[in-house]
Amino acid sequence: MDKRIIFPNEEDGIAVLIPAPECKLTLEEIASKDVPAGLAYLIVDVADIPADRTFRAAWEADFSNPHGFGGQA
Repeated sequence: MDKRIIFPNEEDGIAVLIPAPECKLTLEEIASKDVPAGLAYLIVDVADIPADRTFRAAWEADFSNPHGFGGQA
């Protein structure tokens, strides 16, 4: 799968959910189920996530127009 779900995480900057290839749920269903309740999430291309995790706590993303919110399942 070439998409990832990201959401804000105070400890690590941005959390990244990697869907299991065999999962039959849509990305929206996974996000609703696995992103903590009330947190905004975005569905992004793998290429949009930095490969270097050295400064992961400093990663930023604009969640002002999210694709959804966690805990909606």
